[in-house]
Amino acid sequence: MAQHQQLDPAVPWTELTVDDTDWDAADPGLLTAMLSQLVLIRTFEELVLELAAEGLVHGPAHSSIGQEGGAVGSAIALRSSDTVNGSHRGHHQFLAKALSHLHPGGIDPTAPFPSDVEALLLRTLREICGLDQGFSHGRGGSMHLQWIEAGAIGTNAIVGGGVPLAAGSAWAHRHAGTDDVAVTYFGDGATSIGSTLETMNLAGAWSLPLCFFIENNLYAVSTHVSEVTAETRLSGRGPGFGIRSWKVDGMDPLAVHLAMQEALGHLRSGRGPAVVEADVYRYFHQNGPFPGSAFRYRTKEEEAWWRERDPIARTGAHLVRRGILTAEQVDECTTRAQHLMQGLATVLLEPAPGGKPGERRIKPAEWPDPAMVDAGVRGDLSELDGIEFTDVEDHTHRLQDEKFIDAVAGVMRRRMETDPRIVVLGEDVHRLSGGTNGATKGLTDAFPDRVLGTPISENAFTGLGGGMALDGRFRPVVEFMYADFMWVAADQLFNQVAKARHMFGGTGKVPFVLRSKTAMGTGYGSQHSMDPAGVYVTSAGFRIIAPSTPYDYVGLMNTALALDDPVVVLEHVDLYASTGPGMPDDYDHYLPVGRARVRRRGDRISVLTYGVMVNHVLEAVDQLGVDADVVDLRWLDRASLDWDTITASVQRTNEVVIVEQGARGTSYGSWLGDEVARRLFDWLDAPVHRVHGGEASPTISKVLERASFARTEEVVAALQKILGE
Repeated sequence: MAQHQQLDPAVPWTELTVDDTDWDAADPGLLTAMLSQLVLIRTFEELVLELAAEGLVHGPAHSSIGQEGGAVGSAIALRSSDTVNGSHRGHHQFLAKALSHLHPGGIDPTAPFPSDVEALLLRTLREICGLDQGFSHGRGGSMHLQWIEAGAIGTNAIVGGGVPLAAGSAWAHRHAGTDDVAVTYFGDGATSIGSTLETMNLAGAWSLPLCFFIENNLYAVSTHVSEVTAETRLSGRGPGFGIRSWKVDGMDPLAVHLAMQEALGHLRSGRGPAVVEADVYRYFHQNGPFPGSAFRYRTKEEEAWWRERDPIARTGAHLVRRGILTAEQVDECTTRAQHLMQGLATVLLEPAPGGKPGERRIKPAEWPDPAMVDAGVRGDLSELDGIEFTDVEDHTHRLQDEKFIDAVAGVMRRRMETDPRIVVLGEDVHRLSGGTNGATKGLTDAFPDRVLGTPISENAFTGLGGGMALDGRFRPVVEFMYADFMWVAADQLFNQVAKARHMFGGTGKVPFVLRSKTAMGTGYGSQHSMDPAGVYVTSAGFRIIAPSTPYDYVGLMNTALALDDPVVVLEHVDLYASTGPGMPDDYDHYLPVGRARVRRRGDRISVLTYGVMVNHVLEAVDQLGVDADVVDLRWLDRASLDWDTITASVQRTNEVVIVEQGARGTSYGSWLGDEVARRLFDWLDAPVHRVHGGEASPTISKVLERASFARTEEVVAALQKILGE
């Protein structure tokens, strides 16, 4: 007969509550510090809503009014060296961390607010309004607030998008030998998204010092939490991943603080991640100054019930009850804060010329210079100063045949020997004698703590790598087993890693390298075969390299690992087993950014190509005896293309064909062809020609797969047609 045995979580999951005895035992300095932060954050957000109502905040203003207790109660326990990131509704999270950084001992609610607090609030307001003197020169605005010095590493507009990045920060804390922690704040909506759940699993598996702080305000815009999950106690997500979890009343700042203290003890002692769920309530709609009841998804009775539990009123009442402050002193703190906020508005605003009485505008001098719109998409390459760059012609006498895959593994080993910041992560990179293709051969034995085999969770480990890069203490090298997996990690790649530098002001560094394998012709079908160059080139921020020889791979990878920009390395599976010119006794040479190589000189037609197709083009040219100028592009991104070499070639031949292997729809050549046609129109005697694969992705059938992509035969046929031979 079947028997049933009750199974319990492997870790505790508890709810923490407090009563008056806990408030009586709390340090008076802690309580007054919490009151000051609560009042400053509340009045600041009231000012933001006031400006938004006047049309002075461009874009959304997601207020956290009502939710301050969770952020203040948790962040006031953190050090400056602890890191936090947050959600699109993140003003309170950001300010709580920044205020604790400025005044770790607390701010006296009975005295004038310090000048550095005023400066912080003014700079934050400027950022929210999109102004030049904001933290990111107005580029981030309300939803992307970052102040690295305070440990506020960036709020995030993508639901759950910042969670994997925080895992990277947590990993960096632990492997730098500190007991610092990372806290990632997010709402109830993010507990249903893959990036959050993937990161919970990864953080649990790797015992990262990461606190998942859930602000459960019950509504994702207008959708109630009970409509989207059967377990509305969202901290229940934690035990499923083996994570110690707490649930607490987020309208009670002291309860949150005590729960966070327990969580921090767990995190700092190396016992792995933690989940803290704080039940909070936003008094207003998703965006703007109206309550949810105005949109009929909440009742006025529900809103009134939550307002009766207001965190400021509760904290003030306990301070008065204990005789720490008088009721008048509590009220005066709010009045001073309101006056401070109006003073901030005076700094930024002036009467609108010709406007109605009382109508205001932002002072013109506050706006950023439009000419700076693209500044900081990538760095200025100053990090490469002092590096000696060479090329093939500098080592002709030393070149010898080398297996391509040996160069891949060899250069990574060499750089990991010389640079302890480099960390390799991806699926199976630590097994199978160097991953599925041997690219990490020998690295696990030599660097066991820096070769990280990940769960199958591209969003999580890509974002974790992004968080490492943004932290600055490590240089991650992330491997995708197949290029198509970029779609699984698309948010972290394109919304986070690629945009981070520019979005947060243009001065930060993102030393992130992605190795991406293309596998056309291997029979792995539509979801494992694409050439991703055409997709990556459309995303501002990435530099892209496509090596075609062992020598080039070493030189390009060395440069990629020295850059402070994210770099995508395109590797074709056909190259791994090939041999070509290299220097197996020297993995220390660097190829300069933005230098192509003319692999064959000719005057009849210019052939622009990259990666594995370089060899196919050379074979085709040899077969036909065509007087072709074959340009191996090497660097594919907009900022790094060698236009000097391309232009010189086209001016000599007056005709161009762009050759690639991949599908027409995601074609790199379509982008490059447009650039060539516009830049070099006066030198072209014919339209730009292209060789590429078919419209459909490669399929499993050997015959259909071969028909779907280009190789030597397609280049031969195209050249014959173009040249009329």
